[in-house]
Amino acid sequence: MQSLAEIRQSTNAQHLYPSAVNVLTALPLTEDDRDEVLEFLSERPIHTFGLAGFIRDNGVVSPHNRGTFYACRDEAGQLEGVALIGHFILFEARTERAIAAFARVAQQCTNAHLLLAEQEDAQTFWTHYWPEGQPVRLYCRELLFEQRWPIAVREPVDGLRLATMDDLDLIVPAHAETVVLESGINPLETDPEGFRARCARRIEMNKTWVWVEDSKLIFKAEIVSDTEDVIYLEGVWVNPQERGNGYGSRCTSQLCRILLQRTKSVCILVNDKFKSAQSVYKKVGFKFVAYYDTMFLKQE
Repeated sequence: MQSLAEIRQSTNAQHLYPSAVNVLTALPLTEDDRDEVLEFLSERPIHTFGLAGFIRDNGVVSPHNRGTFYACRDEAGQLEGVALIGHFILFEARTERAIAAFARVAQQCTNAHLLLAEQEDAQTFWTHYWPEGQPVRLYCRELLFEQRWPIAVREPVDGLRLATMDDLDLIVPAHAETVVLESGINPLETDPEGFRARCARRIEMNKTWVWVEDSKLIFKAEIVSDTEDVIYLEGVWVNPQERGNGYGSRCTSQLCRILLQRTKSVCILVNDKFKSAQSVYKKVGFKFVAYYDTMFLKQE
């Protein structure tokens, strides 16, 4: 498999991917398309958590999506691909021609923050995107992990609970720390009001879990997507002063036991460089599923 650098140096995407000969057009979706799109995404729920999560939480058309949903259809009018293009570039495509169509749309979006996709799809997207698209600021290899029943029982954490608005001032800097670690950008410097508002909205939607003792945040985790097929976690954080005490594995294990009562699978993406985090997830029973590429893009 080619590296990102090798793909970026290529000047002949058609030579690399000769099947991309039939051109498709990506068109914006509307709320009328919601059920059809969710059914399409449900065919691979572990890999479409991001797209499905945005639609279930916000609808197809919403400023909370921070972008526009597009679709490609085949000659019979059936969905061949769905994408969210804006602050995030996420897509689920059955063919390369659909990926190419989404790449052409994304080239017109000059302030995207990141591209996230399964490794091979991300590289295919890049061959069609890079000549006219935004350059990569930071490239990360991610591992998708999944947890299913049965799950080992560990020492319980009595204080693990859903966050309330009283916890917001503790959650905002902790979540910002996870963003800096992953992306190299501090959202409290670039978009403090918007970032705080998004943290507050997740709390209001019962998507943030915390363990707080004596007004000190010990553990935090965020739910991005919550369906009967899969719940996706991000922003898992343990207070630096408490790391090494096993709190991360205990809280993660307990949270997964709670969530698996209403879903089939709990998933999380982990940076390939974060070996200690990978060890924690493997320790509590997560299994490797697939490689993903995250490309943080240079914004205007």
